[in-house]
Parts: sequence; C-alpha cells; structure tokens
Amino acid sequence: MAFRMFNILSPAKRAVSRALLLSALGFGVTATPILAPSVAMARPAPDSFADLADKLLPTVVNIATTQTLKAGPQVGLNLPEDSPLRDLFKDFLGPQSAPRHVTSLGSGFIIDPSGLVVTNNHVIEGAEEITVTLNDGTSLPAKLIGRDDKTDLALLKVNPKKPLPATRWDDSDKSRIGDWVVAIGNPFGLGSTVTAGIISARNRDIAAGPYDDFIQTDAPINRGNSGGPLFDMNGAVIGVNTAIFSPSGGSVGIGFSIPSDVARIVIDQLHKYGQVRRGWMGVRVQAVSQDLAEGMGLPNASGALVANISANGPAAKSGMHNGDLIVKFDGRAIPDSRALPRLVSETPVGKKVTIDFLRNGKPMSVQVTLGRLPEDNVSAAKKNAPQSPQHKVSKGSRLGMTVAQIDNAARAKYHLGKDVIGVVVTDVDPNGPAAEKNIRPGDVIVELQNQAVHTPDDVAKRVEADAKSGKKVEVVLLNRGGELAFVPLRLS
Repeated sequence: MAFRMFNILSPAKRAVSRALLLSALGFGVTATPILAPSVAMARPAPDSFADLADKLLPTVVNIATTQTLKAGPQVGLNLPEDSPLRDLFKDFLGPQSAPRHVTSLGSGFIIDPSGLVVTNNHVIEGAEEITVTLNDGTSLPAKLIGRDDKTDLALLKVNPKKPLPATRWDDSDKSRIGDWVVAIGNPFGLGSTVTAGIISARNRDIAAGPYDDFIQTDAPINRGNSGGPLFDMNGAVIGVNTAIFSPSGGSVGIGFSIPSDVARIVIDQLHKYGQVRRGWMGVRVQAVSQDLAEGMGLPNASGALVANISANGPAAKSGMHNGDLIVKFDGRAIPDSRALPRLVSETPVGKKVTIDFLRNGKPMSVQVTLGRLPEDNVSAAKKNAPQSPQHKVSKGSRLGMTVAQIDNAARAKYHLGKDVIGVVVTDVDPNGPAAEKNIRPGDVIVELQNQAVHTPDDVAKRVEADAKSGKKVEVVLLNRGGELAFVPLRLS
C-alpha cells in the first residue's frame, strides 16, 4: 500500500533540508540567507519602577484648598416653633445658619526650582486659600498666577527657602499607544502614590472643553489625582491627569490626561501674562459628514467646513466665505473640524498664516493675520421655539417641513433679529428628513446649495430643480439663535 506523504516542515526548514540533500548528492550549493517573517517586538515591562519613582516623587506635590460656603436654608426646620422635633433636627444637622469652611484635595507638580506649580483649574477654582505640601512634608502657602477654564489648567507660585526639585516637559506627540507611563498624585488624600500603565488611546474628545485632545491611560487614576503628572519612561511630563471615566467613582482603567504639547503652551502664557492669549480666525466650523460631502460635491468627508464668519474678523478680511472647506492651516493638514480650533488657539496672536481650502471644489489659499480670541465670542442659542405658526405659506414636502416668509409678525413670534434673513421654519413633519436632523420651528433657512433664499417659493423651486437634476441630498445653511450650520437633508 502506498502512503501519501505530507511535508510538515516550515518553508525555512524545507529550504535547509533541500540544501543538505543537494550537497550530499554532490551538487554545488550557494548559501542563501533565510529571511524570517517580520515580527513586531514589544518592549518588555521594566523590572521595577522604583528608581524612576525615587527620582520623580520629590517633583510632585499635594494641593489643599479652602473656601467658605455661605449659610444655607434651615433644612428640615420648617416646623412649628413648639415642635419637639426642632431640637432633634438641630442636633442632627448642626447650626446651618453659620458659614461652612470646605477643604478639597488635589495634586500638582513643580516645573521650576523657584516654586512654579502646575495643577488643574478645577482643583483650585473658587479657593480662598491654597496650600502646597511637598514630598518631604513641608507645607507652603501658594499664590494663583493664572488659570484657564477652557483647558482646565492653573499655575501656582510658592516661595521656598531653597530651590525645589523640578520636572520637565516632554513632547507628547512622540508618545505612542502602548508606551509605558507612570502617574503620581494624591488619590483620596492618601498622599503621594505611584501607579503605572500604558497609553491606551490618543486624541480623545470627552466633551470637557472646546480643545479636547486627551491622552487616555489605564494607569490607575482616582479622585485627588487631578492636576498630577503623567510621566514617560524618561521621567518627563507628557500629560496632566485631569479626568476619569468611572461609574463607581473609582478607577476602572480609563483615565484622561491633557497632552504636554497643549499644557506647556497654556502654562507658558499664564506665567508670562497671567492669562491665555489665543489666536482667532473669526470662523465657526463644523464637521463634514458623508451626507454633507455628497451634497456639496466634496471629495471626502474630511477637513473643517466654514459655517459662519465673524464680521470684520481676520477670515472675513481675507475674503473667505461660508461653505469654504479648510484642508490646511499654516501648512498642517486639517483631518477634521476638531483639529482647526486647537491649532488656531495655539498660534501666536498677530501671526500671518496660510489657509488652504476648497471653494466649490476648487483649491484656493489666502493669507490670514490672526487676531486675539474674544472671551465672549460664543452666542447663546435660542431654547424654546413655538410649536405652531401664525400662518403657513409653503409646505416643503420633500424636506419634511413648512416654511414661511420672515415678516414683522414672524420676527416677533420667533424672536428673530432685524438682521436675520431667509425663510423661517414653522412646522416639521416628525417622520421627514428635517426632523431626522433635529430641525425645529423657529430655525431659519438662509441658503440652499449655496444659493440664498428669501421666500418660500425660492425654497420650493430650488428643491424641485435639484430633485429633477438627480440630487439626493439638499444642503441647507441653517440659522438657529444666531449660529449658522450646514445641514444635509436627503430628499424624500
């Protein structure tokens, strides 16, 4: 009986066996290097973090703050004067008529031997007294140099008798997912505590502020760690520990740190000016969805779409328009709408930068001299719009909404300013495209497909023409409470 033989050797071993066989038979064989498959090699975990901890612990401080809460109402004492329960509630709740002193704890780290300390803004916000405790137990009163609520950072100053051990910043952009990191802080007020982990993710947006770009780590971080440093294996700061995701209140391995590349710029300005001076273009941008990209004929869903331009702002003076798609800022690519505000804010006021953008698919560029970001440049959106109109003029059946011309009655009913132009939405079909995109009564349609509309007939004619031409998506420029945004509506 014949047996079928299967060669179970690896390709490399088969090559060696063949070479040996040919050599044994007297054939000349030229040696050929055998290349092993490329394998990603992970750096091994350190045998110990002890040497690194010894070096870093003196640079990390504990921060205690005190503030006075005003007297509150007499909770539980809304009883008749002769009720025996009044004394019971007084004994249990204490004298609530007196102000209360509240203490909170956090962390920080020294960045200069003269006594400059970095922490989170939320650690010291509202504090009347701030005390910094060094690793050797020395307590020093601290002065607030400056704070920034947009990035949740603050800079303190203590006056030590001798130079303090200080740490240094490192380039957080060089840090990679999977790199080892060490967090040091004051969790739950226990005192200096060292934990280790890896970088779990980059560029996290947790809706904490307008410039979110967090490093995510699984190094255990708990309450009290706020303001403490996240170190790399070189002993340099790559992040400021700021937030955790935790259903229970304790660490579940999801912590967030402000990257050092963001923190360093903010802290430098707080040190120099006592406040942050951010660059300003005078544009409001929005993300580009697949529907918007299709409706506007864009090559892909990337870049930052200009939804509104501030009058007399830097972008307006340069000739930019609503609907321009910004793809580069000062030579740096803009992958999405989140990237542009961060880059602009980090750029010095007064610097002239090149903006590359697409207008109706055509590449263009302009020079923009950045101004300074006004602190009150965010307008409040209107909250409660009426649900039923005084009059209905045109039913936009393909868009799933009713629109009306803006007259004096409409301006009064929907609280529209004199400078608001377009047509006002008066009713929305709950099962139509407009409802799907959260359009509601009181919203104003300014443009359709980059064409201004002034009457309901303008809307009807534009939509019907686009539908007949084969368009699947109608791009609406919407004004809600003074804020403009492009909204893609699929034609039904």
